[in-house]
Amino acid sequence: MQALFIGQTYIDITFLTDSMPTGDEKSVADEYAVSFGGNAVTAAFCCAKLGIKPDMIATLADDWLGRMFLDMARKYAVTLHGRSVKKSSLSFIMPSGGKRAIVRCRDDDYLESYPKLLLGGCRVLHTDGHQTDATMHYARECRSAGILTSLDGGGLRKNTHELLPFIDIAIVAERFCEQMHLSPPEMLQYLKERGCKIAGVTMGERGMLWYDESRTIGTLPALRVPEDRIIDTSGAGDVFHGAYVYSYLAKPELPWAAHFEFARAASAHKIQHLGNEAGLPALIDVATAMREFAQPAPRPALANAEASATSR
Repeated sequence: MQALFIGQTYIDITFLTDSMPTGDEKSVADEYAVSFGGNAVTAAFCCAKLGIKPDMIATLADDWLGRMFLDMARKYAVTLHGRSVKKSSLSFIMPSGGKRAIVRCRDDDYLESYPKLLLGGCRVLHTDGHQTDATMHYARECRSAGILTSLDGGGLRKNTHELLPFIDIAIVAERFCEQMHLSPPEMLQYLKERGCKIAGVTMGERGMLWYDESRTIGTLPALRVPEDRIIDTSGAGDVFHGAYVYSYLAKPELPWAAHFEFARAASAHKIQHLGNEAGLPALIDVATAMREFAQPAPRPALANAEASATSR
């Protein structure tokens, strides 16, 4: 085991349509994709596609969608440690204009305790905060063992405040800031106070506000992907997380700025494809995105954050 990912499994149904039917209406989507989903789950598949096959603790139902997910894990050589639930979870995703609307059907009523694994050889733990009991257990274990811990803060969970002192790398979404009524700079200060060594707030096309190993605040601008090439932004953040975990595992000597630049290019690849599986990058895709899309001149970090706070 080189890396352990913990999260909630979804099967994503992503479709493009100009309108949604109401009442007794019917319509036919222009295009669709069916794939694995879930924040840390998609990140694990991304890490695997890039070349490092992780272990994953994820929910698993004994139904036809669960068997589909098992097939997906086998295809990418992800070692799955399933945690039983009664029904598979689903996401219905409607991308449009660089945004995406999502309806989720989730079963997180676990039928058993989380799997107890030996962490020999593990170098990274990545979690999206789901399975709060498993997340807290393994974050504590990894911290004691000197294993890097990473959090995808896509949303506030019931034990996030208690979890953060055991997290080294915390990358959170603007939604996380909104739930805590904090601006991005205030969020970075909060994450510093909770002990996170490196942290950032992802802001979509406005890039990421973050602090590095020296706790210096800076910005990582988004790559310029032409608007007419953006198909589906769902899963872009998950790919970002999976890619920086891979980059750290592959080249731990690099600074975190380099890991995040690699992950940014992986996300730029993802948004040009419909669905999570189609958008998983290979190493050549990351290199192509780095080469093809020019990086805009960075703005002062606090100016970026103030602009973000003003627009909310």
